Amino acid sequence: MENENSVEQAGNETRWVRALYMILFAVLFKAAEFVMWVVVVIQLAITLATGGPNERLQRFGKQLSIYVYSLWMFLTYNTEKKPFPFSDWPTYGTGV
Repeated sequence: MENENSVEQAGNETRWVRALYMILFAVLFKAAEFVMWVVVVIQLAITLATGGPNERLQRFGKQLSIYVYSLWMFLTYNTEKKPFPFSDWPTYGTGV
């Protein structure tokens, strides 16, 4: 009986810890969303001014998109792998 209670408590603690991570990642999602909109506006301005997008911003936008995807994968219980800053920042090769 005591053993069952300790297993149940461990499960509850794990769920609470995950809930705290989920709150953190939800906040990081909102920050990433803001940054993405900044990238969108800057990229639009650069494209209108120069006729083409900025390659570095394109690459960063792609990495940020992958990061947001990894946040949603964790938040929707599709993975237990914690996104950045608990794992590496996503990279998508050197090309755009």
